[in-house]
Amino acid sequence: MKYKSPLLVVKDLQRSLNFYQKVLGLHKTADFGANVTLTGGISLQTEESWLDFIERKPSDLTYGGNASELYFETEDYDAFLTTLEDVDLVHPPIEHRWGQRAVRLYDPDRHVIEVAEPLTAVARRFRDAGLTEEGVAKRMDVPPELVRRLLK
Repeated sequence: MKYKSPLLVVKDLQRSLNFYQKVLGLHKTADFGANVTLTGGISLQTEESWLDFIERKPSDLTYGGNASELYFETEDYDAFLTTLEDVDLVHPPIEHRWGQRAVRLYDPDRHVIEVAEPLTAVARRFRDAGLTEEGVAKRMDVPPELVRRLLK
């Protein structure tokens, strides 16, 4: 058994494709008409074809459950935030207690997307602000050996 990728059911494939390309910078790696695979392995499947596969009707689907997310990281978190002009946010940009900055947003079908800075960037940001490795470890609430690996 080998896990391959997530598949998201979408109401309007072109609208969703535009979102994932424009906002997240993903590209098509395969296009099967009713199913498109994007960089990172995410697949978008039309609602119509999905319903046919699972032998259900549209009323059997629920969007926007806020029970899961796709997680992305970007080295240039601040630049990414400038691209969110017309995007529906789950919440405004935040800084988690361990220092990682993140924002969660909805795609056109209300699937939750999280975009955060990588932990390496968090550790570098704290080091560059004058914290020692031990100080970074304490601020991030992680073992010092992890900070050493993050800062390599």
